[in-house]
Amino acid sequence: MDIKITRATELKPKFTDEASLGFGRIFTDHMFIMEYTEGKGWHDARIEPYHRLALDPSSTVLHYAQEIFEGLKAYKSEDGKITMFRAIENCRRLNNSAERMCMPKIDEEFNLKAMETLVSVERDWIPTSAGTSLYLRPTMIANDEALGVHAAKNYIYYIITSPSGAYYKEGLAPVKIKIEEKYIRAVRGGTGEAKTGGNYACSIRAGEEAAKQGYAQVLWLDGEERKYIEEVGAMNMMFVIDGTIVTPDLDGSILPGITRKSVIELARSLGYKVEERRVSVEELMTAARSGRLSEAFGTGTAAVISPVGLLAYKDEKIPIGDGGIGKISQQLYDTLTGIQRGTVEDKFGWVTEVK
Repeated sequence: MDIKITRATELKPKFTDEASLGFGRIFTDHMFIMEYTEGKGWHDARIEPYHRLALDPSSTVLHYAQEIFEGLKAYKSEDGKITMFRAIENCRRLNNSAERMCMPKIDEEFNLKAMETLVSVERDWIPTSAGTSLYLRPTMIANDEALGVHAAKNYIYYIITSPSGAYYKEGLAPVKIKIEEKYIRAVRGGTGEAKTGGNYACSIRAGEEAAKQGYAQVLWLDGEERKYIEEVGAMNMMFVIDGTIVTPDLDGSILPGITRKSVIELARSLGYKVEERRVSVEELMTAARSGRLSEAFGTGTAAVISPVGLLAYKDEKIPIGDGGIGKISQQLYDTLTGIQRGTVEDKFGWVTEVK
């Protein structure tokens, strides 16, 4: 399938201060879009001026939340080279989410081509300062114009891009995390391993309550026993216990993060021992009390590495480390972002150049 390109005749004013970009607030001049029709498949792939979508009030996505999305980044080096980080992994994960949500898959190589073509068109929107990138948000929504709970027959797939700075205004300053006792995000057999909007919608209440108490995020427990650590709303979690990096294993209720996967592979290549296993909240808090928990950090596309400086559970608040980012967290952040930006050798073949 060819991709038709229609360029905008009127371009938006571009940012002048990369330090104030923030995350997900500015969108570029163009978007990729195509439609799916049962019996016809995906069709009419195109890049056109950024615009609002026109949806019928009965559109399936508005009533039954049949929707999935992805998030990835493109970078521009000082010499003007444009790259994307592990984009094919996002194409694969999108299809995994589509299967869980009973939505049509997209050919992975074509999806990668669509992303690369859009990034090439929007190359002038890519910031170059440290910590900045062009964020891509591929999204698929169901679009039958009828009510009824069943898999839709019509879908829209689109990709929008946003020049972005740091996800957290604090940068790499450690954040405070609350371990959630009351609310549940996902259970095995549910949609926790899919990147679908409903997972995030059901996390908002707990996040709002935690924010009022001064916490940046909530750390979810499993939905069956409320005993085992799972993930933070926007990140997978890792803990350094007795020098070993420990992270919850993927049991069906946790999003298989691409940054998580990259950090595990990178850490092992650097000589660190990494364990993917169940981690009980009691084990974690005991390690924190004794000082055996030396570092904790989240991993995700937006923030890359987000160090945690304090864990709160029930009436207990335990600081982690010395108040700054830990040695292992800093090394992983510097190496991974260096690979992404082209200042550190990519020994893994993770980076794809966009022509």
